[in-house]
Amino acid sequence: MSRGAGGTRDAHQALPPAMRDAVDEFADHLARVRNRSAHTVRAYVTDVVSLLDHAARMGCVEVAGVDLGVLRSWLARLRTTGAARSSLARRAASARVFSAWAHRGGLLPTDVGAALASPRARRELPGVLRADQAAALVETPARPVPDAVPAEHAPDPSPAVPDAVRHRDRALLELLYATGVRIGEACGLDLSDLDPARRVVRVLGKGGRERTVPYGVPAQRALDDWVRHGRPVLATPRSGDALLLGARGGRLNPTTARRIVGGYAEAAGLPRTSPHGLRHSAATHLLEGGADLRAVQELLGHSSLASTQIYTHVSVERLRAAYRQAHPRA
Repeated sequence: MSRGAGGTRDAHQALPPAMRDAVDEFADHLARVRNRSAHTVRAYVTDVVSLLDHAARMGCVEVAGVDLGVLRSWLARLRTTGAARSSLARRAASARVFSAWAHRGGLLPTDVGAALASPRARRELPGVLRADQAAALVETPARPVPDAVPAEHAPDPSPAVPDAVRHRDRALLELLYATGVRIGEACGLDLSDLDPARRVVRVLGKGGRERTVPYGVPAQRALDDWVRHGRPVLATPRSGDALLLGARGGRLNPTTARRIVGGYAEAAGLPRTSPHGLRHSAATHLLEGGADLRAVQELLGHSSLASTQIYTHVSVERLRAAYRQAHPRA
């Protein structure tokens, strides 16, 4: 259960029946019609429950009582409790999605959320590794650095397991950096998603959107070593077709994968790094190498080009830093 889930459930149960039913229908719409992930549905529901709880405290007993004044007072209350601008912007977005859905379904006479303004979230530039740092990270598992292999489960008596784990970790790191896929996408890959002959992988991204992403020779070698020499050691009847496996044979968990990336970064003496940091690094290095922005958008699986354009800002910041360091009149 995620942090705060118990509080959300209690608040949901405390809502007036009509509001409670609306929340359940909205969650079902997000999951079944819009095909949102469980994490996304949970985030929307948490925000909407907070909104409707606030509306109920103001005397509303059904969704139709929610107007622009309720929305604004809800955001104002969150702001007084110390909510960050990014959090306020996200919650306002949740309110707009809910309002539009409720209006279409006849629960609201007008789409009141359409007129709701929200603070513009400050978009932080993502931290990225230099190309040499990324290379050092993905090559770390090839060296016998015991501290770099995070403990996943109870030790296995087989002496072959540590080598198999290193093969897997090298494949994971190479795959993340070579393709820029999200950690959930990487852990969700099956053996059948790989096409070694063309060096591409089929990825199922957000919203069920499928895309094909190429990867290079180093990643191919790491994947070959893992599939031929590492995976058979860890595989069990419960492994199925999963590409990446945990130490007990099940599909590798994203939480474990994050610990793996962070552990190797620390072992290599690099800045704190996450799988998403490798995704940022891959995108930035592609653009710095001359890749087209649209191509990078397709590789990353962004539905909007605006999501990809942040990486051009990262590249500009690096250019400015180099200019300041090297130009005599900087």
